[in-house]
Amino acid sequence: MTDERREGGCLCGAVRFEITLPSKWCAHCHCGMCRRAHGAGFVTWFGMRNDRFRITRGEEHLVRFDSSAAAWRGFCGRCGSTMLFGGERWPDEVHVALASLEGELDRAPTANVYWDVRVPWIEGFEHLPKLGGESGNEPLT
Repeated sequence: MTDERREGGCLCGAVRFEITLPSKWCAHCHCGMCRRAHGAGFVTWFGMRNDRFRITRGEEHLVRFDSSAAAWRGFCGRCGSTMLFGGERWPDEVHVALASLEGELDRAPTANVYWDVRVPWIEGFEHLPKLGGESGNEPLT
């Protein structure tokens, strides 16, 4: 998958980006900031070198929020989709929310970071009914 391109973007389509594989890493983050920013139990991120990531449309809609003194998050100002993360610890890369990517990444997640502060309700749900289909509520076999 070296030098293959993938596209992605926000929910409303105002912001679009392109990556050129390979990615650097992929992991699930369980920190409180990621959970609040995404409204989810955890966020799956992947890392890209800055020169292998570019905004292709809607840069004027991309809002950068400094979530701490040393890190920022990027989201669409129209629909609110949080897609990007960066910080002083990683000056040469951007972190991209995997859910905003269309198509497959070149790797699966390999770690759970901030596991010690995870929420308890993300574990033990495998026994719940599996629903899907067109309505999202149809029993799956």
